Amino acid sequence: MENLSQRAYLAILVLSVVLTGCASVVPLPYSEVASSSMLVPNPSDTSGRIPYRYATTVDWRAYTKAIVEPVVIYRGSDQQFGDMSEPDKASLAGYMQTRFAEALGRRFTLTNGRAPNTLRVRLTLTGAVANTPVLGTLSRFDVAGLVYNGVQEVRDGEGSLTGSVVYAVEIFDAASSRLLGAFVSKQYPNPLNIKASVEPLAAAEAGIDKGAEALIAQLK
Repeated sequence: MENLSQRAYLAILVLSVVLTGCASVVPLPYSEVASSSMLVPNPSDTSGRIPYRYATTVDWRAYTKAIVEPVVIYRGSDQQFGDMSEPDKASLAGYMQTRFAEALGRRFTLTNGRAPNTLRVRLTLTGAVANTPVLGTLSRFDVAGLVYNGVQEVRDGEGSLTGSVVYAVEIFDAASSRLLGAFVSKQYPNPLNIKASVEPLAAAEAGIDKGAEALIAQLK
């Protein structure tokens, strides 16, 4: 009976991984994001984390201050929240506001004034996927799950039955309102991050953490 239960669980896990792959969010150049028409495929990104980008030549070191606008929850028809509830969307937007402001605050003096040498950062939460309850965590311990997630860890890919977050970032010169750069990003935790597999929004929040750090690395 125990072997039968194990086989049944493995079958469910494999099927769930397949279904998760089919349902995995593929980011778009979201049509109602202001910079959408300027976004182009980003061939230099092999990870799929930043599939669309608009870039100009910028000396980021010339900027010492930053305005972080309130995070916008995207309402366009091409949004990718699935059946996520409004309270969960609001929770992720609030978390994103806090984490990106904290990260940017380590590099810039945060301000509300549109002055020279100041960036204005606009963040738009365009979609998210919650963790699959119970199975997401169990798949980090089962042999089949460990193998799959271990391979994904090496590939910097998504783990099994895990959540993710997608968003757009637009960066302006605050004084002139000139668009300096923009991109769409998809972020998710490392596949073997067990903590990020437990609570429904934990993986999306871990993705936000990674996204905030990636933005700071870009602006150095």
